[in-house]
Amino acid sequence: MPEPLDSRFQNLHEFIKAARTNLNRNNWDYLIGGAETETTLARNRLALDALGFRPRVLCDVSEVDCSGSLFGRKLRIPVLLAPVGSLQVFEPGGGATVAKAATEFGNGMILSSVSEPGLEATAAAAGDGFRIFQLYVRGDGDWVGDHFRRAIDAGYTAFCLTVDTDYYSRRERDIAKRHQRGARNAPSRKWQERQSWQDVERYKAKFDIPLILKGIATAEDARRAVEVGVDCVYVSNHGGRQLDHGLGSIDVLPEIVEAVDGRARIVVDGGISRGTDVVKAMILGADAVAVGRLYVYGLAAGGGAGIVRLLEILEHEIRICLGLLGVTGFAALDRSYLAPARPVATPHVHSAFPLLHLPRETY
Repeated sequence: MPEPLDSRFQNLHEFIKAARTNLNRNNWDYLIGGAETETTLARNRLALDALGFRPRVLCDVSEVDCSGSLFGRKLRIPVLLAPVGSLQVFEPGGGATVAKAATEFGNGMILSSVSEPGLEATAAAAGDGFRIFQLYVRGDGDWVGDHFRRAIDAGYTAFCLTVDTDYYSRRERDIAKRHQRGARNAPSRKWQERQSWQDVERYKAKFDIPLILKGIATAEDARRAVEVGVDCVYVSNHGGRQLDHGLGSIDVLPEIVEAVDGRARIVVDGGISRGTDVVKAMILGADAVAVGRLYVYGLAAGGGAGIVRLLEILEHEIRICLGLLGVTGFAALDRSYLAPARPVATPHVHSAFPLLHLPRETY
């Protein structure tokens, strides 16, 4: 009989080892890589590592609630599965497998428009689970409108537009191997380049579904987003995969929280790999975080069951962190629980996993 997943996987880094074994080098590099020098990718991790906790003691933490909520839906932990393109290269079921796992665990997923089996089939797989649809704009206003209508009809909780991909970045891990991933300069990409704030206003006015903008990295854009009625600001630098030499997502989160000032929900991603990372982001004002690479390790290592098991371990880490901070839930936290701290590890895509011991070229 196969070894049960709860025995096989007891630490998060064990999923990464298994995923590396199961994936070919092209798909592995696509998963872990960033743009050009991968500086933004490293800064995502550095920003998290440069914060330390200030715990309280002698508190009754016998009952700790790790749950969160977004758009009126309860989340078992405040962690969404971020939109990842081409999920089907990591496991044949792709978005459908992820949707089933998210529903089983009690969380939500954001489906990328460039992942199979597509919008409707993934919604069907999610059942009554929390789901968001994310779109890369590859057509005119009618084309975008069709996706809004389909998402509404398929029961998606919200609609997410990615706004930081006007140009496809130089993914040098792929270029160095001469590995081409899709038509990067296809004419359809021009539609993304032409998107404007006026388009966002038009979508918001026309379609009755909460609207998320993914790829906000400054207070200026966050302020503009809420002014045009955006329901959720998604703080992200695309996992360090787009603009190189950007700031870490956690570094810019406080200014965005201040600019939004409670007028919209806030989601953040970027290097979030451990339960302590989730807690730090929530302290700084996020309503939820999103993980991308992390859950794909679970998907590649063990399919949908691998995702569920990974989230169980992440939940355990979150519960321990909250309890040792002296609180029984996220609502009790404020910024007094954090302070600047000196990082102790050189940041890279896997620096949160010191027991991993993968070869250096797989960082």
